[in-house]
Amino acid sequence: MAEADHHIEIQVDTRYLEARSDPDQDRYAFAYTVTLTNRGRQGARLLSRHWVIRDAHNRAREVFGEGVVGETPYLAPGKSYRYSSGAVLETELGTMEGEYQMVADDGEPFEAEIPRFTLSIPRTLH
Repeated sequence: MAEADHHIEIQVDTRYLEARSDPDQDRYAFAYTVTLTNRGRQGARLLSRHWVIRDAHNRAREVFGEGVVGETPYLAPGKSYRYSSGAVLETELGTMEGEYQMVADDGEPFEAEIPRFTLSIPRTLH
């Protein structure tokens, strides 16, 4: 397998959900939108996900699950898939990272790394 056969680019945009948060109860809600783009030469299907979610006290929790938002999307070469989800932290700052388990058209399983990104309330709300 050539490295370029399996390459999923992942971009994440985040936002703080003030209306769903309750700082007095240490509840900070965030939304994130993930865009996966298949930069490889083969199509691939997303089978499952693994997240590591960390708060500002370095408390981590792991999340494992099938697909994303109830789907196991297929990405043909050059195509993208976008979905939105959310996370709730006990602190106003945290990070998320992980990987998607994928399978390529040739049957080869591989992981697409989700780079660490930050969840943070906007400075104007501090």
